[in-house]
Amino acid sequence: MVRIFDLKGNAQRLDGGAMFGNVPRALWSRWHRPDDEGRVLVACRAMLVDEGNRKLLFDTGVGAFFEPALRARYGVESPRHELLVALEALGLDDASIDVVVLSHLHFDHAGGLLQAHREGAAPELLFPRARFLVTQDAFERARAPHSRDRASFIPALPALLEASGRLELVGAETATACLGERYRLRQTEGHTPGMLHTTVLGDREQLFFGADLVPGMAWVHLPMTMGYDRCAERVVDEKAAIYETLTDRASWLFFTHDPEVCVARLTRGEGGRWCGSDARATLGTGWELG
Repeated sequence: MVRIFDLKGNAQRLDGGAMFGNVPRALWSRWHRPDDEGRVLVACRAMLVDEGNRKLLFDTGVGAFFEPALRARYGVESPRHELLVALEALGLDDASIDVVVLSHLHFDHAGGLLQAHREGAAPELLFPRARFLVTQDAFERARAPHSRDRASFIPALPALLEASGRLELVGAETATACLGERYRLRQTEGHTPGMLHTTVLGDREQLFFGADLVPGMAWVHLPMTMGYDRCAERVVDEKAAIYETLTDRASWLFFTHDPEVCVARLTRGEGGRWCGSDARATLGTGWELG
């Protein structure tokens, strides 16, 4: 039996309109109250799976790699590397991690791979023992981004990952072979090319790591997308298709960006509408999937 933990990294404040796409502010502000600049609080949460003899980290949050001016621009809270603080609270550090599975390489999911900013110092990769798994398509996008999403990537990161000698470029099938039969992998394209999603399997339950396909409770609803998505209609279709695959057992969704909820059960509400229920703010001292 594995134990699953939620790890809060550095939070951000991002524009509410960007987070909620074409949803009017009059509606989304009921769910997430904006500040005076129209920004909402956004978590950057990672997931740790402890198998006993192996520890897997899914995404790393934004971290603290930004210099102060960029940290302010992107609304990153706290100059310290909060993911490392969360690991320390479990008696771990970055050298304790055996595998880092990266859904994609946008800075709010991969920035935590880097040391906290130090004036005059070059970016430095953490997790000295870990294998880094990312899809070929996501890696190529990070290395040669489109002009629309160039600001979402860390220019130095692809070369640092390659230089580590521990980068593994995978597809959904090869990632399954790397991780083992406990994990079911799926790739999507609507938010960014090659985003990788992992479902952790229990005997009767399963937990889906949605990354930016389903970043929080509000986005469980199929039509809800973000302005950051490169193809909103494709995101809707991909969510619908994945939800249908999660009906073979009790299914939970892990949220990377919801500031109040880390997991919720995937259910069908009135009229067959997909929604989240049984929300949990934290997995506390670890959760064993049934």
